[in-house]
Amino acid sequence: MVDGIRNTHYPVNHKFSSCSTNDPYFPDHWKRCPLYSLAQWVNGLAFRNIQFSDSGLPVIKIAEIKGGISGQTKFTQQTFDDAVRVRYGDLLFSWSGQPETSIDAFWWRDPEGWLNQHIFRVTPTEGIDPVFFYYLLRYLKPNFVGIARNKQTTGLGHITKRDLENLEAAYPRLPEQRAIAHILGTLDDKIELNRQMAQTLESIARAIFKSWFVDFDPVKPKMEGKQPEGMSEEVAALFPDKFVDSELGMIPEGGEVLKFPEEFDFTMGQSPPGSSYNEYFNGVPFYQGSADFGQWYPTERIYCTAPTRFANKGDVLFSVRAPVGDMNIALSDCAIGRGLCCIRHKSGSTALTYLYLTNTKSVMEHNAGEGAVFKSLSKKQLTMLPVVSIPDVIAKSFIKIVDPIFEKIQSLEDNARTLCSLRDTLLPRLISGKIRLNQPEDAAA
Repeated sequence: MVDGIRNTHYPVNHKFSSCSTNDPYFPDHWKRCPLYSLAQWVNGLAFRNIQFSDSGLPVIKIAEIKGGISGQTKFTQQTFDDAVRVRYGDLLFSWSGQPETSIDAFWWRDPEGWLNQHIFRVTPTEGIDPVFFYYLLRYLKPNFVGIARNKQTTGLGHITKRDLENLEAAYPRLPEQRAIAHILGTLDDKIELNRQMAQTLESIARAIFKSWFVDFDPVKPKMEGKQPEGMSEEVAALFPDKFVDSELGMIPEGGEVLKFPEEFDFTMGQSPPGSSYNEYFNGVPFYQGSADFGQWYPTERIYCTAPTRFANKGDVLFSVRAPVGDMNIALSDCAIGRGLCCIRHKSGSTALTYLYLTNTKSVMEHNAGEGAVFKSLSKKQLTMLPVVSIPDVIAKSFIKIVDPIFEKIQSLEDNARTLCSLRDTLLPRLISGKIRLNQPEDAAA
């Protein structure tokens, strides 16, 4: 527990089956009131470019509450009212943006920062359990989406203070609030644990890749006639004992500098006509860019009935527009829009592809050209990108080590999706009273 708040977190890849604007349903014994009255809602600030700096506290926008602090995050050294200072464990509600993907409730789990406009910092009133209130907001998401859609202009919608005042909410006594929070929070805790384990495993795989193919650690001791530490003689024998010069600097003897298509197969995305994709399950899963990305696999928010470009299950989906470099792995065969390309190493290994691209991401970002609105990476730019080849025998040895790690990550992600499904099934049933919890009376509640 942190500041009285359970350490819950939900992955990006969640959705509800309904986006109705109908009034929400609550049990008869719950007390009804306007949603706005159940909390204090503090809106963030409209920052100006002159206030940004290279260091200081991060400015927390919708991108940060969905994806955490990143290379795109802005910072400021200025000081503002403490009401807009965001701390670990704060409950945030983004009230503007693309209705289905941006308007939602979130826990803040990163360092302190300053709250940007379009986001409320939410503090429930006395008698309202913060974790219960988080799930109440999640229950009301279909209503938020419906309201925002009705106001949607240029792809954006919003929820106003008046909307929060007009939306009916309800709550039970504290013991029942805490019981509901405990059930749903326990599931989210397990989801978060799976995510942390997956991140740890990925960091191990990244460290091995960096040692072998970035720092070339196995080559250095062999140059001195020594055996590489932590490596079998069989694997060490695959590496050379000297470096040679290349256009990319010193590389192990036997390696080559190739153009990107010689080491990878890739397909650039292309969006179909606007009328051919929607939110329902009557087509092929369709991904347009980083907005569709979850923790490891992309979300399945949009489906396409007339796809033109495809990715296969296991392909790395790489964002080539705004921002360049975001990555996920295709969970199934899918269609890709113009914001993405799908990439696979010639070896066919998803793990090797993902790790290689992780280490060349900065190079790709640097080579991205300025578009009319934002940077993008074209097919020509990708085709001309130089990369250091990985000899087949070494690639096979590496894949033998890292593929089981990625299989474990996939197992954790599969389990997390199952838990997400269970949580999203229980949540509306608990809040609507379709599932009742027997709680002892609490005279102090």
